Amino acid sequence: MNNILAIQGETIVLPLENPPAAFSLFQRIAHLPFACFLDSASASPQLGRYSYMAAEPFAIFKTIGQQAFWRDKPMDGPPLAALQRLLASFQQSALPDLPPFQGGAMGYFSYEAGRLLEKLPLTSHEDNRLPDILLPFYDCVVAVDHFADGTDQPPRDQAWLLSTGLLPSGHFCPKAAQKRLDQFQNLLSEPEPDLCASPTLQNWKSSKSRLAFEASITRTKDYILAGDIFQANITQKFSHDWTGDLQKAPLALYDNLRRVNAAPFASYFHAGDHVIASSSPERFVILDSYGRVQTRPIKGTAARNLSDPEQDAKNAKALEESEKDRAENIMITDLLRNDLSRVCEPGSIKVPDLCKLESYARVHHLVSTVTGKMKEGLGATALLGAAFPGGSITGAPKIRAMEIISELEDMPRDLYCGSLGYIGFNGAMDTNIAIRTLIIRETDICFNVGGGITALSDPDAEYEECLHKANAIFRACGSDLMTERPNLERGPQAALTTNGANCEEGAPS
Repeated sequence: MNNILAIQGETIVLPLENPPAAFSLFQRIAHLPFACFLDSASASPQLGRYSYMAAEPFAIFKTIGQQAFWRDKPMDGPPLAALQRLLASFQQSALPDLPPFQGGAMGYFSYEAGRLLEKLPLTSHEDNRLPDILLPFYDCVVAVDHFADGTDQPPRDQAWLLSTGLLPSGHFCPKAAQKRLDQFQNLLSEPEPDLCASPTLQNWKSSKSRLAFEASITRTKDYILAGDIFQANITQKFSHDWTGDLQKAPLALYDNLRRVNAAPFASYFHAGDHVIASSSPERFVILDSYGRVQTRPIKGTAARNLSDPEQDAKNAKALEESEKDRAENIMITDLLRNDLSRVCEPGSIKVPDLCKLESYARVHHLVSTVTGKMKEGLGATALLGAAFPGGSITGAPKIRAMEIISELEDMPRDLYCGSLGYIGFNGAMDTNIAIRTLIIRETDICFNVGGGITALSDPDAEYEECLHKANAIFRACGSDLMTERPNLERGPQAALTTNGANCEEGAPS
């Protein structure tokens, strides 16, 4: 590492010479409280250029129900307004020629945070919900640029350690900045710790049988034909007992997940009594420090066939030509244009890509891109207030679709279909849609899968699409779709044989 410190403004910046891979860097700080990793596991110049990691926040913002808390003390006013006040009190200018996140809030907004914005029905299973918003504030960040030589050149990592020196009061303290930088520099200089064996989890159980899930699709189509909605995103939950520890085993599982299903908006967040491991391919919204906005809805999915390139190409072409999938994507793109129009300058909203085919590790997707320019004086919290939760995982019209989702799923989604990401002290924000996402607690592990339902949806095909989406996670957990299908089709009453997630220190990964 370079021992010469570059001090720019109030932030101390330390370039890391010849850094190891981003995941290897994160392993060195993953044991610290509230370790968080926004991981471009599938790096690309446009979507996965940067990765960020941080730990030991100086304070935590969270909301439970309609109440916001800062350092465990209640705050006045609506939660998003309280968050806006906090972010303003820590405002710092962006440093040039560095990755855009240079310190700030990094964590999640659960799907249920949508209730902070709209009056929505409760489900009959509200106990043990995650916080609606959980955002630790980090004064020290490791930022990695995976294309340090430029986006038109081959990938090469350059990493920086940034120490803002901010205190919970909002004041800058040079001694605190130097102390934190020294602490993290020492941690990052240590040898890479061993990962334990990734847990094997087989015989998952589902929240609905195949028949019950297909009936919910039929019911959604009834709502569409009755004129209530144009489409809705309907999901089911898969779960398993968890008998491993909450420190080392989840990180090993995440390492497996990012290998099996590499994605540009992956993330890992150890939130104390729960852990999030996500391999999401979908961006929700990105906002730069100049007020430029982009959102990228994914609607339309086809399984990949990597063993047969010819069949894989046929699958991709069939998706591109699918009337149902294109209609679904266009409806959600229009919904997001309307959401952004609430906070963007008139005439600034554009759709540079509509129903563009993108191929990922296990599936093909249709993806559109919507851009805009924020109105003067509005920032990240206003954008979230206008667009959250994402239209691609709710439906159109959004509020009625969310009411139908609550009725048919009848359980909280928690983080699933919410967002993980950052809001920087410089005003920049980037968030994903939390799909392909595991939630790990002390006694159980779960994830949801689903899809957009339109008048053209076939219940049998929608069920199969769900299982193909789930297969990447099953594979990361040491199972596969063939093994899991019988239990899942029978539903929650199926017998469950639990394989423990044991993790011995030092075991090979």
